[in-house]
Amino acid sequence: MRKILSFQISDTNRFKQQLLIWSKPFKRFAVLDSHDVNQKANSKKEYNSYELLAGIAALQEIQVEANCFETLRQTYDKNQDWWFGFMTYDLKNELEDLKSENFDGVKMPALHFFQPRWVLALKESHLEVHYFEKENSAEEVEELIHQIIETEIEDPKASLVPNIKHRISKQEYLDAVNALKEHIRLGDIYEVNFCQEFYAEHCKIDPLETYRSLRQVSPTPYSCYYALGDKFLLSASPERYIKKQGSKIISQPIKGTAKRGANPEEDKQIKEFLYTDPKERAENIMIVDLVRNDLSRTAAKGTVKVEELCGIYTFPQVHQMISTVVSELRDDAHFVDCIKHSFPMGSMTGAPKVRAMKLIEKYEVTKRGLFSAAVGYITPEADFDFNVVIRSIQYNAKDDYLSFMVGGAITMQSEPEKEYQECLLKAKAIKQVLGND
Repeated sequence: MRKILSFQISDTNRFKQQLLIWSKPFKRFAVLDSHDVNQKANSKKEYNSYELLAGIAALQEIQVEANCFETLRQTYDKNQDWWFGFMTYDLKNELEDLKSENFDGVKMPALHFFQPRWVLALKESHLEVHYFEKENSAEEVEELIHQIIETEIEDPKASLVPNIKHRISKQEYLDAVNALKEHIRLGDIYEVNFCQEFYAEHCKIDPLETYRSLRQVSPTPYSCYYALGDKFLLSASPERYIKKQGSKIISQPIKGTAKRGANPEEDKQIKEFLYTDPKERAENIMIVDLVRNDLSRTAAKGTVKVEELCGIYTFPQVHQMISTVVSELRDDAHFVDCIKHSFPMGSMTGAPKVRAMKLIEKYEVTKRGLFSAAVGYITPEADFDFNVVIRSIQYNAKDDYLSFMVGGAITMQSEPEKEYQECLLKAKAIKQVLGND
């Protein structure tokens, strides 16, 4: 059983930056930041348990390429503690007759979770440190927090990456969208999420400093920094995949994106247009139906409900259309089953899900890996919260390879040129940070 020490933090934003800088030497750490201070109107705060949650250093870890969900279940059941980790998109191959044979420059493991030495949980100005007495004394934990608070802060210095390339050309993207629309016209699918990769080879960056710049440019409610040896995730995600809070399951898919306006009046008009746009609403509602079906597989009878349909939320770079679907987990269902039966998230696949994933494999040319998958945590009480890995940089420091992917939902109403422009809009914050405005 972990002990808990509490502290008062007078400047939470400063503490977050100090924690990031202090954590840099560790080979295993994850910092999940909801940015509640700046995003209270947009963060679905009624479901946010923490303003920041960090797992530092690994007492135990699992890193597997096969039998991932069962490994996670068995590991947690043997050691019901805090676990931080990720699942890649390619776990789909365990669930259905699918494959992932496209190019992979990042080479993330299929699944990684670690049991942290220290868990730091920040909510408003209240910080809790969860630790084991056999690992550290209370005095050592107090000294640890003192070290973090004394860490010096300088402005972040992101590494410039001038040689970012497109994995496919604009024309290849447009041709693929048209081909996917033909599948929709023939009744093969209703909607599919189609993505493209931006990348840089022979690329050296400081991942943590680049993430600090990204969180400054694009503070979002499900952002995270994840260090796994020489592989890193720098995420400015606005989307929750799935959360368990007691017996309640919450999923909040995003479908529908619009640019920010030049002034408040234009912003208001754009938001109103997004809310009433038939194409954007159709995209969102189709995915809501898919999520409802996914959650029903582990839900108590009659508990799947749509709490909010097509809500409009504003972020520094874009407006987003977000829905909230909830259920109550059946007494006989393990929490891993809830993740397993809703994975990958419908907002990043399409409908019907299996056929959409087959077409994604056919028309995309990059293995998604951690992109469009999930990072998050599990608590000792078997609660959990996972984001959707979008608006994110993946970096392999050993191979000097940087990658980020963007995409969107393709429907019968999609205009290929507009879809391409939406991709560029979603890539804007990352390109800005990397010096590619």
